[in-house]
Amino acid sequence: MMRGLFVFAALFVAVFGKETFEGHQVLRIVPKSDVQLRLIKDMEDMTEFELDFWREVSNVATPVDVRVPLHSLQSFKIHLETQGIKYSVMIKDVQVMLDEEQEKMEAAARVAKPRNTDSYDYTNYHSINDIYTFQDMLVAENPDLVSKVVIGYSFEGRPLTVLKFSTGNTKRPAIWIDTGIHAREWITPASGTWFAKKIVTDFGHDGVITGILYWMDIYLELVTNPDGYYYTHNSNRMWRKTRKPNPGSSCVGVDPNRNWSVGFGTAGSSSDPCSETYRGPSPHSESEIKSIVDFVKSQGNFKAFLSIHSYSQMLLYPYGYTNTPVKDQRELQNLARLAVGTLAFAYGTRYTYGSMFDVIYQASGTTIDWTYEQGIKYSYTFELRDTGHYGFILPANQIIPTAQETWEALKVIMDHAYKTP
Repeated sequence: MMRGLFVFAALFVAVFGKETFEGHQVLRIVPKSDVQLRLIKDMEDMTEFELDFWREVSNVATPVDVRVPLHSLQSFKIHLETQGIKYSVMIKDVQVMLDEEQEKMEAAARVAKPRNTDSYDYTNYHSINDIYTFQDMLVAENPDLVSKVVIGYSFEGRPLTVLKFSTGNTKRPAIWIDTGIHAREWITPASGTWFAKKIVTDFGHDGVITGILYWMDIYLELVTNPDGYYYTHNSNRMWRKTRKPNPGSSCVGVDPNRNWSVGFGTAGSSSDPCSETYRGPSPHSESEIKSIVDFVKSQGNFKAFLSIHSYSQMLLYPYGYTNTPVKDQRELQNLARLAVGTLAFAYGTRYTYGSMFDVIYQASGTTIDWTYEQGIKYSYTFELRDTGHYGFILPANQIIPTAQETWEALKVIMDHAYKTP
């Protein structure tokens, strides 16, 4: 019966375009013991419920958020109850929230298209084509400061474009920022677009940004996973991975934050192509990741690498694949403390911070483990707003506040990288 429902859902998407999530709920489960922690961890492999873990299993007393389809909602709740595991409902109906999000986007789309980056609507989520247009406008308006670099192409042939902010022609020390590596984390490219405008606006006026750009370059990749991002707008809002087919499987895509070579294939990723954390057949198998790897190696001059995700309000540094401390742990910890303290000044938003392994969960083949091993000391992952009330469906009215507070933390890290030999 369940297989039949799955096939019907797939046919529905093929015919009508978008997958719906009517009646789907997001449940919050808080493991109270190591036994419960193991039981919940086992649920990640229970295909019969078709669960989608929004916040994965980590430690006792740390919340786990999971989206449960309507057709398995009752049976899954019974399963939890029989195991003595308590839960609460975080989102009562996912589709209701998605409908509200879509209505706001459609209303914004009816307004005249922006003629420049000043009139671009930073308060709304945008399609990938809108973001491409924004990039081109920003470059055209600031030819002496901004250029666009195509570092490769996605599986479906979309350009992997990076904005370069620079005041010099020679190969200089650099900072990397990427957003949108997980497709459904819309708040990250929305924030990244705001960052891009903020850089050109503040250059020559803000001492920190001006100082950095006189001596360093900033590279910003707004849509790191363009195929997945396109898919979230047109087919499945909850899509996370890339979109390359997996030979021998009906399941598509790789988790681009498990596809890096450091720790690849160890605990903290999946070998199952149907898993949300599927690592891929080999390190850097995804062109979206291989392009960054090749670019970083060709430049050889990055001092900071900042990868922006959502959600959970965390600032993480390596390692993710092992609990062995990095040699720079004290400095990275102190810098993270300073960054999240500065972030909190804007709106009082509280972040936790520390190594990925200790703070969130074991994750292998991640971006910042690889970049750290390349000698990029200041390698951090941000997990933006919120802590689960909205999850991946953060309302558009939180875009600007999220971008503003995150920018203050980014400036702290970038300034430190700039000033440290």
